Amino acid sequence: MSETTCPATLDCVAAHHEPSWRAGVKTGMPSLFGIGAWGIVVGIAMVKSGLTIPQALGMTLMVFAGSAQLAALPLIAANAPIWVIFATAIVVNLRFVIFSALLAPHFAHLPWRQRLTLGYVAGDMTVALFLQKYPSEAPAVGKLSYLKGLLYPNWASWQIGSIAGIFLGSAVPPEWGLSFAGTLAIICVMIPLIAGRPALAGVLVAGAVSVLAAGLPYKLGLLAAVLVGMLSAMLIEESAEKWRRKHG
Repeated sequence: MSETTCPATLDCVAAHHEPSWRAGVKTGMPSLFGIGAWGIVVGIAMVKSGLTIPQALGMTLMVFAGSAQLAALPLIAANAPIWVIFATAIVVNLRFVIFSALLAPHFAHLPWRQRLTLGYVAGDMTVALFLQKYPSEAPAVGKLSYLKGLLYPNWASWQIGSIAGIFLGSAVPPEWGLSFAGTLAIICVMIPLIAGRPALAGVLVAGAVSVLAAGLPYKLGLLAAVLVGMLSAMLIEESAEKWRRKHG
């Protein structure tokens, strides 16, 4: 019996949901400290960029995307046009379109409100861990509970860290170099995700473009770097796939 057909009884919940929930929490537990630490960095960065405490709280609760927040903050501080800020955040978070496409076959049967909630709390590491556990789209007992066990603690860890960073931001001296700390935090999260030549090539191309286009106004060099890097990774992946099909 799968979660989709399991009757909503206490016995069913106890038998099917709790073990999967605990397994998801246990799997994601090692990453929670790093997620919280990165949240602190982003929380402090928001305050140091000139956002008020209510604005920073609203941003962390509504956006819940550290890379997009860090990309948007210097644009906000530079009074960049709103379309540039939104475009940059959207491009940086385009990877979540891929995540949604990967998760959709598993949970297409759920009501759209529930899918929207799961999409909001989804993160890079949690989606990757879920797909490692459930690579097949076939129904399985506890699949949804396992995903929730990954997502909700991850969300809570980020928000606790980010909110703590927001309130600590005014007490942190500027000479600590928070922009450098934010860069290190992103690198720590990015390195495990560079699994394969396409991703590595995309990162290298994006880095080169960001350096060459650093002089563009409104930080548009960042936007150009992300776009060119993504296209490069996609082209290399497509070429590799054609080579594999040709040579068996």
